[in-house]
Amino acid sequence: MHRLFPWQRASHADRRALRTDYAGAVYGSLLAASVIAAASSVGEFPRLETVVLLLVTGLVFWAVHVYARLTGERTVGRSITWSETWRIGRSEWSMVEAAVLPSAVVALSPVLGLSLTATGWTALLVAVAQQVTWSYFGALHASGSRRRGATEAAVNLVFGLIIVAAKSLLGH
Repeated sequence: MHRLFPWQRASHADRRALRTDYAGAVYGSLLAASVIAAASSVGEFPRLETVVLLLVTGLVFWAVHVYARLTGERTVGRSITWSETWRIGRSEWSMVEAAVLPSAVVALSPVLGLSLTATGWTALLVAVAQQVTWSYFGALHASGSRRRGATEAAVNLVFGLIIVAAKSLLGH
């Protein structure tokens, strides 16, 4: 449990030295919510293709983020090393992981007896819920303040609800 919440044993001063980046998980969750909203708003949508689309989109956005950080953070005249690429790739991996739970909901929905409409809404709500949760933990890790965590969770809930509203307006 201390790997997920590495600040639990650290003093406030030591927290700054710990670097756990929740941005990828928050961004990946919003990305997954957007993919689900778009895919499930077109009427009949194939579940397997939606799962593949979620995972491939997460992988592509992860690769783009790794590339952008590598090229944006490099020092002039210095080559990019494999260890640096590996380090940045690992730090951004949560973006891909954020697609896993919504994908599992879509994949397991026939077993759960969910209709396509219920599948779309359930997967969307799962993506938004994890986005809000990761933003809360990220803020808690950064500041140690539950108030700050609640504020950031509320902001991310608004972002998620914008996606929910867009899906609702599209009629599904």
